[in-house]
Amino acid sequence: MSWTSDSHPSGASHTSDKTDVVYVGYRQRGRAIIEKYPGREPLTPDRSLDLANHSPSGFEWGYTGSGPAQLALALLLDYTDDEDVALAEYMAFKNEVVSRLECSGPEQRWRLTGCEIDAALRETVDEPVAPSVN
Repeated sequence: MSWTSDSHPSGASHTSDKTDVVYVGYRQRGRAIIEKYPGREPLTPDRSLDLANHSPSGFEWGYTGSGPAQLALALLLDYTDDEDVALAEYMAFKNEVVSRLECSGPEQRWRLTGCEIDAALRETVDEPVAPSVN
């Protein structure tokens, strides 16, 4: 499964199903920016910093350091809205997903869907812990 893409999340549905969520990451003036679609809401480290303070300076991706750990925790916390799940799974998610994200294509963005997050979570635990497509 690839977690890189140069496409926009324009195909994302506007339903309340969490699997329709798309996170897009890119750099703006050297700063890591994460947006959640639909709605283009910014994802910030604030909420995840209350659980574990790996990188108060912000998010990173593409390797297995403190910035990617903060991003992994923030993504899982936002997506699952479950602190216990996020804390239990974010290090494996960092290693399996966030460390492999890279900005590619002409727009230099990565894209991660709710379905991809579900798939990654299913790989790390015996049963799904986030909404799944049936």
